[in-house]
Amino acid sequence: MLVCSCFAVSDRTLREAIIRGARDVAEIGERCEAGTGCGGCIEEIEDLLDQMVPGCGRRLAA
Repeated sequence: MLVCSCFAVSDRTLREAIIRGARDVAEIGERCEAGTGCGGCIEEIEDLLDQMVPGCGRRLAA
């Protein structure tokens, strides 16, 4: 499924980045550019991060 339409990044690519050690949206962006365009996919990236590595997807407000 396509998650980031700006850079045509699929959920499979995101999962691979997370498996390889990406732990936040910025690291995902560095690895595959997802989340660095319009930002419309950031929430979905955060959800996927949280599913795969609990606690990594959402930052708590200070």
